[in-house]
Amino acid sequence: MPQFLLELFSEEIPARMQKRAAEDLKKLLMDALTKAGFLPGGMETFSAPRRLVAVVEGLPERTADVREERKGPKVDAPAQAIEGFLRGAGLTDIAQARVVSDSKKGDFYVADLVKPGRATPDALADIVPDIIRNFPWPKSMRWGEGTLRWVRPLHRILAVFDCEIVPFEVDGIASCNFSEGHRFHGTGLFEVKDFEDYEAKLSAAHVVLDRDQRKAQIKADAQTLCHARNLELIDDEGLLEEVCGLVDEPHVIMGDMDPSFLDLPPEVIRLTLRVNQKYFVVRDPKTGGLAPHFIIVSNVKATDGGKKIALGNARVLAARLNDARYFWDLDRKACLESRVPKLDTLVFHEKLGSVGDKVRRIVALAGEIAPLVGADVASAKHAALLAKADLTTEMVGEFPELQGVMGRYYQLQQGGSEASNKIIADAIRDHYKPVGPSDQVPSESVAMAVALADKLDTLTGFFAIGEKPTGSGDPYALRRAALGVIRIVRNLGKLLTLSSKLAFSTAQVTIALHNQTIQFKSAAVSIDEAKVPLLAQRALDYEEHLNSSVSVSASIGEIGVGRGLAHEEQQLVITIWVIYTEVRDFILERLRVSLRDEGFAPDVLEAAFAIPDDDIVRIVARVTALAKVLKTEDGANLVAGLKRGANILRAEEKKDGAAAQGDVTASRLAEPAERGLHDALLAAEAQMEQALAAEQFDAAMGALAGLRAPVDLFFENVLVNDADAAIRQNRLALLVKLRAVSERVADFSKLAGG
Repeated sequence: MPQFLLELFSEEIPARMQKRAAEDLKKLLMDALTKAGFLPGGMETFSAPRRLVAVVEGLPERTADVREERKGPKVDAPAQAIEGFLRGAGLTDIAQARVVSDSKKGDFYVADLVKPGRATPDALADIVPDIIRNFPWPKSMRWGEGTLRWVRPLHRILAVFDCEIVPFEVDGIASCNFSEGHRFHGTGLFEVKDFEDYEAKLSAAHVVLDRDQRKAQIKADAQTLCHARNLELIDDEGLLEEVCGLVDEPHVIMGDMDPSFLDLPPEVIRLTLRVNQKYFVVRDPKTGGLAPHFIIVSNVKATDGGKKIALGNARVLAARLNDARYFWDLDRKACLESRVPKLDTLVFHEKLGSVGDKVRRIVALAGEIAPLVGADVASAKHAALLAKADLTTEMVGEFPELQGVMGRYYQLQQGGSEASNKIIADAIRDHYKPVGPSDQVPSESVAMAVALADKLDTLTGFFAIGEKPTGSGDPYALRRAALGVIRIVRNLGKLLTLSSKLAFSTAQVTIALHNQTIQFKSAAVSIDEAKVPLLAQRALDYEEHLNSSVSVSASIGEIGVGRGLAHEEQQLVITIWVIYTEVRDFILERLRVSLRDEGFAPDVLEAAFAIPDDDIVRIVARVTALAKVLKTEDGANLVAGLKRGANILRAEEKKDGAAAQGDVTASRLAEPAERGLHDALLAAEAQMEQALAAEQFDAAMGALAGLRAPVDLFFENVLVNDADAAIRQNRLALLVKLRAVSERVADFSKLAGG
């Protein structure tokens, strides 16, 4: 079948947009062709600095005819109805329609319509201009006097179907069958017949069309150069992806830099080479450190092997690194502690105050969290105080990616105990971690305390001002912050109930926002920040009361939580509780999503999360143990019994309108099977109590799974709805106890099946 070739030739397309543009072109073409009635045999798209290309295989010469039956009126319908049918169907005489008989509807007319297919070039001439005019570039521009918007000025549209030009025009640019190669090494315009001809002539004109081929060539040539000088190329997939979009034909060159620059922190050198110059970094395997060389990818094939290019780039790099050295030397003249006051001049968020305000909250919160993670309180507070100080340095101003990293270097130059100073320095660097799913989490206790404090403050702060993530956006990376909290706690591997610390963080933010709001309202009362622990605890007490039998309509004063608090403070407790519960539930929901991604079944998560708990490690242990026991025969069969008992109770509760309750009277257990279940429940309950106290969920689940046989015997041999009301009530109470014991570890009614 014939082939369609499309090339959109323009000025240089930004490298970061090329790959996505090729994907968009493929989708738009496929959707439009399918809508037009085509079923392409295959399609490939390509991107290079000055062109987007698509080749579509297996297109017919024209679309198939479309046949349609159009139902008309009854044969005895009024003349006006029949005339309308003829006009709509495009018929000139009713004899052109056929009569269809229906036993219920009678005889009626049907028109057999045939819509002729279109010639493929005609269809393509409509499809391609529409795609070009509506192409979804992230940024686009207009040029000259035209109205077309494209990422860069569009010069030429090559459109060839079955070796012939597909004729159309877009904003004065007529389609053609010409293309050209490399900007410098090409040989001018050349005519194209099909993709094979096109690709061969491009290659001869020094253009490597395939993006993956350019990437592979760059990497292989760079590794060859390094190997020849006993060096190692430091892999950088992101830079490779970008650089391959800057060249039509890659030429890899090694350059040399002044070895004295290696005195700079390696992160500074790498970022200077990568961000400013798009160079690859080289390592000396003998020392494990950076080597005084770099890799350039040029779009020009130099006659001298690239010597002049290397020298020119070395001079540019030297200027960049001299700037970095100036920043490095200047920043080291002031210690981090002296920079802390300057944080008050940096805005964190217009509603949440300065970075200095955030740091003061982190200091207090890190001190609260430190004992939970086994960190020294004074060290955690000191590290938190200095954690953001490097934001005021020249180096971080030039390279924001180095926040924390530079703070560590500057802190290591301070005096004092080398061991304790290193702990503080590492915490400054690591408190931002993890910044992504592949990033490591802090492993040292002081760093963990500061990292948790920073992330919890960010979460509570943005929730407090209503900046919560939505389905379409998360501009403040709050999901990442929540996942960071989860990963740190899971990595710690010890029970860590964050309720009190999360409430403390919420109280800090809420009081700060309250005091900030009333600065211009003389009637309002400012809240003393020293009351943060008190108000945080009262918020937790308020939730405890809500979870008890106290009416939710009762005021905070009526339930005693507000005793001793001023009116403004009572209202603040409610606000703290609302924000605290929102953030806690948000973190737990991210944990649920994370566990689902790890492969745990949704119903297992539903059953485990139904048990009120906010300890991340304990929840994970419960989920893991439940999933494990459900894979056993006893566990799977037990679920059926538990759900059967729950269904009986649900039916009884629906009849009575109240929850089934009451204690089991042992003397009324007449049947051996019900006595056996009661004895097994008492034994399992004792075992589970001991196991749960030791946080041994596998043992607790094992004790519960041991009820499988007694439960089966009970339902096989005992009629719950006995005619004797007392016996019936006692058996229902036994099922209530079975449900209560099982719900110590999970809500089995949430599980599928059974």
